[in-house]
Amino acid sequence: MRTARLALLALLSPLALTAQASRPDTARRPAIAFRGFAPGTSYRDFADRARALSRPGATPLACNTSRKTAQLMECGVLIRDPADSAGFYLGAYVIEGRVAMISFGDSGGTRLVERVQRELRATMGPPHAAARGTWQWKNGRRILKLNWRGRGSARWIYVQMEDGDLLARISHYTAARR
Repeated sequence: MRTARLALLALLSPLALTAQASRPDTARRPAIAFRGFAPGTSYRDFADRARALSRPGATPLACNTSRKTAQLMECGVLIRDPADSAGFYLGAYVIEGRVAMISFGDSGGTRLVERVQRELRATMGPPHAAARGTWQWKNGRRILKLNWRGRGSARWIYVQMEDGDLLARISHYTAARR
């Protein structure tokens, strides 16, 4: 009787362990985040981090609410990351107290583009080329896009993160088209 139980346990153990393991496609996907900011976080967490990184002497974090509802808000501030002194214009759209979209903007030369590309590859893994001058990483309904444009030696770079579930809620606050 005891050997039958042990045999049954030996047979079912691998199945139980396999069922408890996370799916391999989700286990490998990193969280969508850039420089300590992530879509889906609360407005308070976003504002605290943005204020902590705002450039000394610059205009403080400014947020404008929608004329139609206080549930929609747009915020922006110039920040400087103390880790490497990188400066960005940080913008965000807040829906119902959660950050639905975050955008970082900067300008510089080709070294800026290469530095951000290396940083994102190291943290997010290999990118998916979404369009010319645009890389993209996805994790469920959250997306991070790296977009760069240039003219001559000048480059403009944007890192945008979106939470698709939160962005879908904006339709509750917009008027239906006739």
